[in-house]
Amino acid sequence: MKIHELSPAEGSNKDVKRIGRGHGSGNGKTAGKGHKGAKARSGPNKRAGFEGGQMPLQRRIPKRGFNNIFATRYAIVNVSDLNAFDDEAVVDTQALKSKGLVKKEYDGVKILGNGELTKKLTVKAAAFSAGAKSKIEAAGGKAEV
Repeated sequence: MKIHELSPAEGSNKDVKRIGRGHGSGNGKTAGKGHKGAKARSGPNKRAGFEGGQMPLQRRIPKRGFNNIFATRYAIVNVSDLNAFDDEAVVDTQALKSKGLVKKEYDGVKILGNGELTKKLTVKAAAFSAGAKSKIEAAGGKAEV
């Protein structure tokens, strides 16, 4: 087989539909767009979420609650997770990220008091729950905001 003998598989290549090129093209007059309506006009036809005049889904469904865009979101770490660190270590956001305890820090890290802490650590975070603070200090560590 030589390179000039190669050809595409039967039916894999179609001629481009040439719209608006007169009656001889087979797409004359309305250029394959039918008669009138939004799809026959120039420019984009329907906006996103348009349902043909029916009340669209985002307006049919009841809205509830309130989403505060100014709320502070914390990445949460439990006291028991801090046992992954060595004794006397300084635990900050970067250390938590490198250990894989925090994926995304949002507005800071908050330490919660779930579980027990057996090691003496210096923990630096944006916020602590009262229980977490007392457990860290009871283990001989420090909780720094």
